[in-house]
Amino acid sequence: MKDQATDIHPATARRWPDLEKLFGPNGAYSNCWCMWWRLRHRDFRALRPAERKAELRGWVRSGAEPGLIAYRKGMAVGWCAVAPRSEYAGLAASRNLKPVDSAAGVWSVTCYFVARDLRRTGLMTALLSAAEKHAKRHGGLILEGYPVAAERLAGCAGYTGVVPAYERAGFRVVARPSRALRIMRKTLRPTPG
Repeated sequence: MKDQATDIHPATARRWPDLEKLFGPNGAYSNCWCMWWRLRHRDFRALRPAERKAELRGWVRSGAEPGLIAYRKGMAVGWCAVAPRSEYAGLAASRNLKPVDSAAGVWSVTCYFVARDLRRTGLMTALLSAAEKHAKRHGGLILEGYPVAAERLAGCAGYTGVVPAYERAGFRVVARPSRALRIMRKTLRPTPG
């Protein structure tokens, strides 16, 4: 089923209802509403699910386009969060995912959510490709992701992506912060200097 036509668009205020429907009543993964990396973890835990949802809705409605929504046959079926790394307080505070250098213009892909019945149909790869174009269009110099390297994934273990998808897209490993986690990067345009 990998030949299905996929349309991908930035998350905007007009598309909020599509994202809300895709995430469903549980806010994607365990009422996260894609706020785990956006907030410091103590701040994330202090919010009720409805408040996390309101945070994401506010971010989307701000005009920031903090992610991409994939559509098939007019239905929202996938999401990836992509924004400048500096907008992710959870990344800034992470011991495992601290910056690997002082490079400017780094954008991060922090999360994927794909409708259960459409997993393993190429949506992650399509979203990653669109994230590259999105980051580059908005001035990003480097795109960074945090995929897992695991033979089998249970539950939402692959929400940050999987290494093979990043390898196919031309990303390279720049750090191995844990046994399963990788920091992978792709240069989008030459860095100044």
